[in-house]
Amino acid sequence: MQHRLHIRPARNYSPSSSRNRVLYALLAVAVVAGGLLWRSGYIPLPPDLSNYGGDALWALMGVVGFGFLLPRTSTLTLALLALAFAWGVEFSQLYHAPWIDTIRATIPGRLVLGTTFNWPDLIAYALGVGTGAWTERRLRKTARV
Repeated sequence: MQHRLHIRPARNYSPSSSRNRVLYALLAVAVVAGGLLWRSGYIPLPPDLSNYGGDALWALMGVVGFGFLLPRTSTLTLALLALAFAWGVEFSQLYHAPWIDTIRATIPGRLVLGTTFNWPDLIAYALGVGTGAWTERRLRKTARV
């Protein structure tokens, strides 16, 4: 008796389900600009909103960045990758060696790696990633972004 292997295509998969990389590159620029403006002090915000809102935007950048790098992955996988990356960077702030502290002392190092661990940042990252994933899911359902 011969058995045939039947592989079904992924549910809701179509070639048009790929993300538009040009759009995601533009979104990345917008999120970075928004995050820098948010934390700049030009917008009068209460300190906690300035701090944690900036953290949420930083995590949102992870969603957009992974969306650019992995245009065919699911929104859930994208969100989990972005959250793991954000939390990994935050937990890495518990590690202090001269070489990484030297990197963190630069402006790009401080913007990307941060300096000190702060557990409420984990919540802000989850909110930023959740907002990005929810928004992408809604948009992809209606417009196939």
